[in-house]
Amino acid sequence: MELRDYANALRRHWLGIVLLTVLGLAASYGWAAIQTPVYHADASGVVRVRTAPGEVITPGANETLSNAKVPTYLEMASWRSVAEKAAETLNLPDKPESLVQRVTVDNPPGTPILKVTAAASTPEAARDLAEAWVNGLTETIEEREGTGAVNSAPFTVELAESSALPSAPSFPDERMALLVGGVLGLGMGVAFALVRAVSDRRVRATDNVEQRLGSAVVGTLPAADEVQGGHRLLTEDQTGTKSSYAMREALRVIRTNLQFMDVDNPPRIIVVSSAVPGEGKSTVAANLAATLAANGAPVVLVDGDLRRPTVASTTGVDAPAGLTDVLAGRVALGDVLQSTPHAQSLAVLTAGTIPPNPSEVLGSARMKSVLDELAEHATVIVDAPPLLAVTDGAVLAHQADGVLLVISVGKTTYDLVEKAKEALNKVHGRVLGVVLNRAPLTGAESSVYTYEYTPTKEERGRARRAKRAAAASARSSEAAAPVSAEPTTSEADVTPTGSNPEVAAHAAEDFDELLRGATVEVRPRRAPRNAKGK
Repeated sequence: MELRDYANALRRHWLGIVLLTVLGLAASYGWAAIQTPVYHADASGVVRVRTAPGEVITPGANETLSNAKVPTYLEMASWRSVAEKAAETLNLPDKPESLVQRVTVDNPPGTPILKVTAAASTPEAARDLAEAWVNGLTETIEEREGTGAVNSAPFTVELAESSALPSAPSFPDERMALLVGGVLGLGMGVAFALVRAVSDRRVRATDNVEQRLGSAVVGTLPAADEVQGGHRLLTEDQTGTKSSYAMREALRVIRTNLQFMDVDNPPRIIVVSSAVPGEGKSTVAANLAATLAANGAPVVLVDGDLRRPTVASTTGVDAPAGLTDVLAGRVALGDVLQSTPHAQSLAVLTAGTIPPNPSEVLGSARMKSVLDELAEHATVIVDAPPLLAVTDGAVLAHQADGVLLVISVGKTTYDLVEKAKEALNKVHGRVLGVVLNRAPLTGAESSVYTYEYTPTKEERGRARRAKRAAAASARSSEAAAPVSAEPTTSEADVTPTGSNPEVAAHAAEDFDELLRGATVEVRPRRAPRNAKGK
């Protein structure tokens, strides 16, 4: 993984990082809340020489003698007898051993001062224990160095400063607990994000897809609500939303990339497929065909999915007969090609009657002949079945000039895409590139291959006026030269094309008439694949 991959992983799982950080803070705060608070209080005692009435000590001798006794008294302060006297004074039920662990005695260097620090659950208890400990040490000195009576020892420890009540507990430290919990939670969140990123094999729009798959990204289509549901063809009246404009611009990018993919010999038969079902390949095929036709070039959209055909419902045309009927010789090609109101130069060839053997039908020589015939007049976009579900897609890929592989962002894994490419390689299919579909427009998952475009109010107004003018011109043209409706053909009343020359000639005329609306000169069809070696 590169540095950018780590950054993308953190962006992608930012919510998990935040939640784990908050969880760490909450856990540390809860831990601090259930702990018994500990308060520390200090009391100081001064070691001095006790003198008899009227006795005079040389200046400096008192301090010298007191400092000499400090190490002894510092050791005596940790005796069990001192703890017993302190417990007796305060009526504490604690054992002397536990009291000794709660008290520490220090001596500031060069001074005859003993500093007693006591720990307790309340400020008052800590203060009282520190003072009782100093008094207990004094009593122990009287017993050890004197007769046990008051003021019988030559040295004593006087309580010099009474301890003040502590304002806050020394344990637990809530700030430190929150800091540690937040850091641990953040670390766990980052580790979670990196582990998920390494183990996640799904294709992401922010990934370096071209490097990982070895195929060019022809385009990235955003997730748009306008192409969801039954009617998935993006029409001109679907304007005003960010996703619709982004979708149109992304389709234009794919159109441009296809035009410049091979300038001298551009692909004319393009199969649109995916690795598994549900990746939006039919929607991409229909909208790509409409976008190519919007440029004025003649385009034919063929429904090559003979198991679950969707082109008819997507484009809004009737499907009484179609591709399989042409292949069976029951109807002429021109009779089943239908125009769609969404694009002037777009013709639609539906699937037709569902055959029991789709793979054999699609791999037949007659299918190759039909595709070549269509490619002589137009660019052919074939909606093919998923490559891993059935073999139909691979069969069509062998018949075509190239395959556009549709990948659903955040759903399809790299393993499935690699298997789909292997299936194409086995039939010597050419992968033109991949199309990332349903990429988020915003957020951490937004694509690095797309940008967001929102037209101004004036641009939307000009587009609506141009649309109304085109509709009025179309109505006037229809009124001046009405066109007869296309004949509908059923399976029961058609005759084979080859048995009636007049029907075949009429079908060819209808086909040429359907493609005559193109405003761009059609590039000559390249030689068939099997004729290149001759």
